[in-house]
Amino acid sequence: MPVLAMRIFGDRSSLLEFDAYQAGVPELAWIVEDRVLQDALWQDLDIPVHRSPCQEMQLNPEEVALTLDVRLTAKLVIGADGANSFVRNSAGIAATEKSYGQIAVVANFRCERPHANVAYQWFQRGAVLALLPLPGNHVSMVWSTPSALGENVADEVERASGGVLGKLTLVTPPRSYALRRLAAERMVAPRVALAGDAAHVIHPLAGQGLNLGLQDARELARVLAEREPSRDPGEVGLLRRYERSRAEPILAMDMMVDTLFRLFGAESDFLAVLRNAGLNLTDRLPVVKNMLIRQAIH
Repeated sequence: MPVLAMRIFGDRSSLLEFDAYQAGVPELAWIVEDRVLQDALWQDLDIPVHRSPCQEMQLNPEEVALTLDVRLTAKLVIGADGANSFVRNSAGIAATEKSYGQIAVVANFRCERPHANVAYQWFQRGAVLALLPLPGNHVSMVWSTPSALGENVADEVERASGGVLGKLTLVTPPRSYALRRLAAERMVAPRVALAGDAAHVIHPLAGQGLNLGLQDARELARVLAEREPSRDPGEVGLLRRYERSRAEPILAMDMMVDTLFRLFGAESDFLAVLRNAGLNLTDRLPVVKNMLIRQAIH
């Protein structure tokens, strides 16, 4: 489902709007359900697939050996196995992490009013509510909140969103997970490369976690494809090209998201005025908005 516009609300009547047409782009983003994306990726893999947990990983000078339901050897293992990465831990790569003291609640709703391919987000003094368009006049909710929601989730979302989409009807059971910030101290080691949440986890308020992981995959594929013909793909010197190229984009996104979280979660009246004025000012600067759009879609 393409996102054609975004409306971001501050906690003091501030508003920042993005519009694909005004920015001269076909869409601002695409919303793809996780199961659909995973099914497409699995179907596109033209290699043998073993869907079983990894029990052991042995790093040797010439290869790495993995024990799953079978024993496999390879020149390189890519750890894209999530925040609790087995590969990262087995390779001895340390990670620093910190809890945000929040949970993310996710659910899908049917909405009374058409969403018109608009994504909505509300900053609410620490809590962040997002409603993202889905096909069939449905929306997907991600609500980052310090506490669990009550039994009448649809009513709570309606109130928090000011009824912008009318009456909401819950169509999938709410699920929740704890939010944390994580950064691996290294993205590579001899015969190991990390990607996605195995290497970095950020707050979901900007919706950029998956995008960072996809960018990791694209850059790692490029580095491996462009290596010298006789170069070992698991050589740490080669893998550091990937690590260096990803360091700045990951750090910039992590700092931006963390700063926004802390800025909108602060109780200070001065900061409240500052953050809402910043949203309103940005909304009046088309050049800045277009620059932000271009950065987000690449």
